[in-house]
Amino acid sequence: MATRPRENREAKRRIKQMQAKRELRQAQGKRRRRDNIIAIGAGAAAVIVAVVLQLTVFNSNPSESDYAAAQAGLSSPSASASPSATAAPSANSAGIPNANTAAGKTFTGALSLNGGQVGVEIDGTTAPQAAAVFKSLTDADYYKGLTCPRLTTADNFSVLQCGAKGADTTDDPNFHWGPLENTPPDNKYPAGTIAVARTSGNAYGNGHQFFIVYKDTVIPADSAGGYTIVGKVTSGMDVINKIAQAGNNPGSSATDGSPVAPVTIDSFSLK
Repeated sequence: MATRPRENREAKRRIKQMQAKRELRQAQGKRRRRDNIIAIGAGAAAVIVAVVLQLTVFNSNPSESDYAAAQAGLSSPSASASPSATAAPSANSAGIPNANTAAGKTFTGALSLNGGQVGVEIDGTTAPQAAAVFKSLTDADYYKGLTCPRLTTADNFSVLQCGAKGADTTDDPNFHWGPLENTPPDNKYPAGTIAVARTSGNAYGNGHQFFIVYKDTVIPADSAGGYTIVGKVTSGMDVINKIAQAGNNPGSSATDGSPVAPVTIDSFSLK
């Protein structure tokens, strides 16, 4: 009977050792799981950073169409975004008129440039949203006193871009709209075309500015598509041709810059 207490003590000691080992294994398991979670989180963060950097790099590089245009010494008609614009818009800004206000309608009017009269027709059947916007802007006399700061003179890219407030094509980033309408599937813009300038790569990057094609032009579509054809010149192409014949001051290339003679919009009306 004397050995029973010793056996009991020994059994209790072994049990305590087993419990201590089990607690140690449990603590080690928790630590391993915590370390794995931290490692996975760090790895995921690294992947996210890598993806963001990759997207930033790719988004800062020209698209294939931009590259094709650059090879020809050109760039697409665009309204440059303000430095404060940090993201491409994906919906209409506030105050953009409803497309239904112009749907199915044809507006005629006159664009006066440096005193010369250009007859225009705006088509609300093929481009109702664009027609609604330009009707609204002209009704508000928005274009009076604005400029046409860009003239391209390449054989296959011949446009006069108008509707800017300053000496470049910077536009208001808070005024943007879409979608793209009536874009040519073959990227061809015939002489006399009136189309909407926009920020590149964004179908809701249309703004206030437009361009008039004075010689048949090819503009490669970018990642968003082509450029909305909103109307055409019906008379007075000689006014545009005279501006073009005077040439340009080379800007981004020898064939893309500002008109030699500054061009001001005296008035733009539609009815």
